Amino acid sequence: MNLRDKFFQKKPAAYRIHHEDTLAMQTLSERLSVLLPARRMDSIVIVCIGTDRSTGDALGPLVGTKLQQLKPKATVYGTLESPVHAVNLNDVMTSIHQQHTKPFIIGIDACLGRLHSVGIITAGEGPVKPGAGVKKELPEVGDIHLTGIVNVSGFMEYFVLQNTRLNLVMKMADVMANGLFHSIESLLETPTEKNRVSNWGDDLLQLP
Repeated sequence: MNLRDKFFQKKPAAYRIHHEDTLAMQTLSERLSVLLPARRMDSIVIVCIGTDRSTGDALGPLVGTKLQQLKPKATVYGTLESPVHAVNLNDVMTSIHQQHTKPFIIGIDACLGRLHSVGIITAGEGPVKPGAGVKKELPEVGDIHLTGIVNVSGFMEYFVLQNTRLNLVMKMADVMANGLFHSIESLLETPTEKNRVSNWGDDLLQLP
């Protein structure tokens, strides 16, 4: 590949899967495993962006809370108890770079999209762009991103986010948290842990 081809090479398209797909958790985990660094990282940081004051925007904090319950080998920022949102995002990112040496950051957020895309989870290279759906200027977050399309964009975005069904957001958060947890465990596993990590039924959080 010459220099020109390398410069203009497109990034791989983001992976997309509907949260109700029967293999959503497993295939999402496999895709994230490809996006994670090939070698063991000393500092994997997960930043779950959003607020519990809006149903649709609560996707990030819900993922963060579920991940904390699963106890991944990573540092999680952004939970229902301590959300990361527009007001404190800059401070949180500054703190992350002060406390972690060259962290590999995974940005997680809710987003809006077309009607036929609602319920789809996306994962890909590059940062998440929080606030874009509601016309806010916020810093981009992540070496890779994980997002969930929770509702339809194009009109009264704040109102749409606030009136998103909690059932949808909960189910998407469950798939995202479990898929990410298993991808990190697979990255960090040792031979003695391999069988435990590959058993999908052991550690999954179940919805009530």
